[in-house]
Amino acid sequence: MTITIKELESKVGGLSKPSKMPCHGYSIPASRCHVGQKMRNVKGSICSVCYALKGRYAFKQIQNALEKRFQSLFRSDWVDTMVELIKRKEKSGFFRWHDSGDLQSIEHLQNIVKVAKLLPNVKFWLPTREYNIVARYIRQNTSMGFNKRPFPENLTVRLSGLMLDGKAPNARQNPFGLPTSGAVAVGYNCPADKQGNKCLDCRLCWDSTVHVNYKKH
Repeated sequence: MTITIKELESKVGGLSKPSKMPCHGYSIPASRCHVGQKMRNVKGSICSVCYALKGRYAFKQIQNALEKRFQSLFRSDWVDTMVELIKRKEKSGFFRWHDSGDLQSIEHLQNIVKVAKLLPNVKFWLPTREYNIVARYIRQNTSMGFNKRPFPENLTVRLSGLMLDGKAPNARQNPFGLPTSGAVAVGYNCPADKQGNKCLDCRLCWDSTVHVNYKKH
């Protein structure tokens, strides 16, 4: 008997659908961020004005859904369930990880990589401030003799800056030269603010060859 989409969603809390995005995403509570919890109290940091801690994200119903997704990360069938759910629901060919929240562990990142490998026709974007988790994952996989490319071609892991109008993650924070992003008042290349706060046909975030600056707000 084929499992239904509703049953798949009940296992992992469903997918998110940010109004800005051209695709579905997957989000967990921003309050669960490791680096974010520390940076939230740092004046001038991007996390200090986190959009995922206010507005509709603060509604109890939304927070309950985010927490359900967080708890589902520990399910043994999380990867298989996510693969089947994305396969059935996402028709754009693109997907975003964490419009709210961030990586929790190396195991969490490993599972995201597994999902990407099992869905080669979907382009995934993973923005993260968990530099240490990403670096440890890459070193671990390199030392274990895996292929030289740390992530599959359809997964763009982008290191997000920490400070408003700050510099991109430096060589110490980003020793493997991964794509980066920041939030600035001038010099931004994200066009969303000029097109109704939507991506429309822009896919810069999924492009691993470019640095993306978002407009500071």
